[in-house]
Amino acid sequence: MSDSTVHGEPLGDESGLVLLEVSEPHSTVVHRLVTHRLADTPGRTAYWIDARNAVSTHVLYDCASSARALSGLQVARAFTAYQHHTLVREVVRRADPRTELVVAPNVASLYHDSDVPAYEREELFASTLETLSELGEVLGCPVLVTSADDERASAVSEYARTTIQCVHTREGLRLVGPDGNAATEGYWQGEWWQTTIPYWAEVCGTVDRLDPVVAAYDRGLLEVTH
Repeated sequence: MSDSTVHGEPLGDESGLVLLEVSEPHSTVVHRLVTHRLADTPGRTAYWIDARNAVSTHVLYDCASSARALSGLQVARAFTAYQHHTLVREVVRRADPRTELVVAPNVASLYHDSDVPAYEREELFASTLETLSELGEVLGCPVLVTSADDERASAVSEYARTTIQCVHTREGLRLVGPDGNAATEGYWQGEWWQTTIPYWAEVCGTVDRLDPVVAAYDRGLLEVTH
C-alpha cells in the first residue's frame, strides 16, 4: 500500500502488521476488508483472532459476495489476554504459504484487563505484537489489527509496518495510508466499494494525449492528399 490511499484491493500487496485505526471496537469495516480480500483470492485461507466479540457472522455473510468466499476463513474467539496470546501462537503453528490474511481486531484491549498482572501485561502484549508482525513478514501477507483506543493504538503503531485511517466523508468511508493528502481512489458506501477515476487510471493505465491532427483526421475534418 505504501503512502497512498487504499485502492480497489484495499490491502494491496501489503505484508506485515497493518494497523487499521477505527472509531469504535465493533467497526464493520474490518468485515468488509476481509470479505473483499477473500473474494479476490479463492482457495486461500484466513484466520480471525477475535477479541471483545468484534466478529459477526451475520455481517460477514452480508458483506461477502457469496458464502463460498468465506469457506477459507477460520474464526477463534479469545476472552482473556492469555487465551488471545495462545490463539496467536496457534495461528503461527497452523499458517502456511496458502494463508492470505490474518485478522486480530481489538488486539490490545484484553491485555489491559484486571486479570493480567501489571508486571506481566506489557511483556505479554509486546510478545503478541512481535509474533503477529513476524508472521506477516514471513508469510508475505497482511496481518490486520485494529484499536479504537488512541493510547493503545499508539502502542500498536510502534510494531505496525503500515497504518490505515478510516475517515468518514459525505461520499462514504475513505481509507487512507500514512499520506493523508493522497488522492481518494475509492469509498466504502454500505456494502459497496465505490471506485473513482484515479483508481481506474491506476488499474487500466492512461492513454497518451491524442495528437490534434490525428483527431481532426479521424473526425473527417482534415483531408490528406497523396
